[in-house]
Amino acid sequence: MDRQYPPRTTAAGRASRRLSTMEGWRDVRTGVYSAAGNGFRALSTQQQFDPERYDNEERVAATRMSKRVSNLYANGAYANGVYANYANYANNGSRYEPYESTPADVVKQMESSVAEQYPPLPPPPPPPLNPFNDAYAPKNPFGDAYAVQEKPPVAPVPVPEEPYHVFNPKQKWTLVIIIGVAGLFSGLSSNIFFPSLDAISKDLNVSLNTVSLTITSYLIIQGISPVFWGSLADTLGRRPIYIASFTVYIIANIALSFSPNFAILLIFRGIQAAGSASTVSIGNGVIQDICPPSERGAFISFYQAIRNFSIAVGPVIGGILANFFGFRSIFVFLLILSALTLIVIIIFLPETLRSIAGNGSLRLSGIHKPIIQRVQKEPAYMEDPDENYQRKKVTFMTFIEPLKLLRRKDVLFNLLFGGVVYTIWSMVTSSTTGLFKDQFKLNELLLGLCFLPNGLGTIVGSTIIGKLMTNDFKAAEVTYRQVNNLPADYKLPSKNLPANFPIEHARLRHLPWITAIFVVATAVYGFTLAIPAVVSLTGWIAVPLFLQFLIAATSNAIFALNQTLVSDLCPGKGASSTAINNLVRCGFGAVGVAFIETMISSIGSGPAFLALAFIVIAVTPLVVVNWYNGPEWRAERANTSEK
Repeated sequence: MDRQYPPRTTAAGRASRRLSTMEGWRDVRTGVYSAAGNGFRALSTQQQFDPERYDNEERVAATRMSKRVSNLYANGAYANGVYANYANYANNGSRYEPYESTPADVVKQMESSVAEQYPPLPPPPPPPLNPFNDAYAPKNPFGDAYAVQEKPPVAPVPVPEEPYHVFNPKQKWTLVIIIGVAGLFSGLSSNIFFPSLDAISKDLNVSLNTVSLTITSYLIIQGISPVFWGSLADTLGRRPIYIASFTVYIIANIALSFSPNFAILLIFRGIQAAGSASTVSIGNGVIQDICPPSERGAFISFYQAIRNFSIAVGPVIGGILANFFGFRSIFVFLLILSALTLIVIIIFLPETLRSIAGNGSLRLSGIHKPIIQRVQKEPAYMEDPDENYQRKKVTFMTFIEPLKLLRRKDVLFNLLFGGVVYTIWSMVTSSTTGLFKDQFKLNELLLGLCFLPNGLGTIVGSTIIGKLMTNDFKAAEVTYRQVNNLPADYKLPSKNLPANFPIEHARLRHLPWITAIFVVATAVYGFTLAIPAVVSLTGWIAVPLFLQFLIAATSNAIFALNQTLVSDLCPGKGASSTAINNLVRCGFGAVGVAFIETMISSIGSGPAFLALAFIVIAVTPLVVVNWYNGPEWRAERANTSEK
């Protein structure tokens, strides 16, 4: 057998085989059947392994196998599959006993089908007779006590399950650090720009509102481009798309370093966003490739914390560069840093897409193989890939696939709530330059320092929520074992969580109190900058900065919860799910950033941010609905994919 999985058939075909195969009769004996029109439907009381649904993309990403593992499946070595059942039948010579009411012609058809597919093995040689040992004496027709005792069937030797990924924890953390540094550029390119808005306005002779359009264009392209990059990354691989996107980013920075007018600045800021935004979605895809759900929360939170480091230091660096060397020096700095990062990716980052690299044990070639693997001795676990595996081709539908995720109600509700929170956080951040420069009379350098609490809040929020998510998942796993009467050593499947596992409750457990803090901090924030008599007090600047810290910490904790849950709801589509998340967030954010200056000038900072806090309260029921109905929607989706 030279294919990776047994041939796939339709649901009707699988149902008909229940009466013509050994495994089908096992389903009959352990299930209940109900009439459904002209056919019937199996209501199994015991979940059975179905190899024809093993590579269903709705359940798990297609994982390329090595030749060794493919041969193990083909030769029936896996004890938990249908092949192991036949191995026991063939080796022990025991006749399969179907249900008592089975028609004789069906039994005959079943046995002939098994014999055709799996010819019996030759019988073992008889043991030598020992006259002094009754166990080997010939049968005695006068007494069964001296009859030959048949040996009990020997159970097949189980083959250990292949690990979700062969990388050890140190290798995984190293990989997450590399993709985290690569993901810095999305937030860094945006936040390093904020302190220089006033300097750009004066240098290019345009208004501050006009300069804010560069932020809007950046957010729009940042939301759209990952849909295309993410789709390609889920098809062609993570590594080539990393290299391509960084190439685009470097070209944009070269042009921005010489931007002579506002039009060039606006256009190439959009191209810069197209190159940098994809790094976030690809990085989340890498984490899904190498980490099972039980580890994913901690890794995603750590990954987000690394990326958020740019939010803390970016404005400080931007303020220093703009204050002493002009705003164009910012893009020279980004050019040098991105070129160094691209070199690190080319040398060290391996391909992780499971349809290409499997669980990390397959030998890579071409652009998927990093330079370090070409010069170092390969690890002992490396194997040749299954040559018969067919990868997906890039078509027009490749770019439409991420948009289909919006049809899932639980995914859509999570994205809408996260998009609103992201928009308000972006409005707080983008308005900092104008509000603090007017109220506290700060230069570019001091304005850059004012962004530090916001950046530190993003790191603190992501780090703390990562640990809480890990503990919540472990607690939910213990509860799941108790409710379902499972043994204490039972481990959840590393690829797909059971449909009845309450992943929504495990991920969203801390969301209520985090959202409450975010709403209160946002409602109060605007008023701390709206009263001149209070603003003029010595040291008062610390109050709005502390509220910025709370807003950033809670919003980014919500982002981590939101992104982790969306990844869990979209197994095998890590880059695509993150891309559609970015599309919703940045689409909302672009609209919010475009109107925040107008809102503040029209009604004042106090009423403006109070209104934003009420918007969060208005969309909170989306999360409540998902908490109660999410498990049911997910179970329906799982049942639909199995039919």
